[in-house]
Amino acid sequence: MSELSKDYRQETSMLDFMHPYIQNLVERREWKKLSQFDAIGAIYNYVRDEVRFGYNKDDRLAASQVLKDGYGQCNTKGTLLMALLRAVGIATRFHGFTIYNELQRGAIPNYLFKVAPARIIHSWVEVYHDGRWINLEGYILDKDYLKQVQKQFAEQSDSFSGYAIATKCLSNPEVDWKGKDTYIQSEGIADDFGVFTQPEDFYSVHGSNLSGIKKVVFRYVLRHLMNLNVNKIRTNGISNKKVT
Repeated sequence: MSELSKDYRQETSMLDFMHPYIQNLVERREWKKLSQFDAIGAIYNYVRDEVRFGYNKDDRLAASQVLKDGYGQCNTKGTLLMALLRAVGIATRFHGFTIYNELQRGAIPNYLFKVAPARIIHSWVEVYHDGRWINLEGYILDKDYLKQVQKQFAEQSDSFSGYAIATKCLSNPEVDWKGKDTYIQSEGIADDFGVFTQPEDFYSVHGSNLSGIKKVVFRYVLRHLMNLNVNKIRTNGISNKKVT
């Protein structure tokens, strides 16, 4: 680990943790004064709950832009989480996957599913703590959004897939930092592309979810409709309880 640790703590164009937005946040929250365990937990909770679940214009945004947006999904919130952890000297790496699009149904309205690829680029963050790599994926959904889904599907306390969730236990998913793996979409994984030191390494090989005209339409129209839907769920709950 000693030889590789510099790479796992490195700043990159996406993990731009020296940007004033990020440095000011780290200083204001005093994360550098915490133990490693507590710093991971504080940063994790910040990204999970204070950076709301939503869809950005591109998977490959720099962390500072995700912070400015104030919302994100698996890939973009993961970029911010990696950058914030590296900003306080904690080693991180990127684990790339695809997930089946069906788990997004509900978060993505049915009428928009025609433009969604069958398998969606997905990722989580691995953090090095206490001598081992720990998987962090439970940061994707903020608690306000998650609670609305749990409320409406309370009878489905076990395995659940939909509304950007794929978990073995909807009533008590493993989303809290306790020094162990956290997950919220892991039951929907289709392909495992392995680990990468930097997110740029992954995207240079596997690209992102959309290209061409679909990417343009998503950026300027569709994601805004998706975010309206997500915000409606967060604020007002779910009126139609069908997942399919």
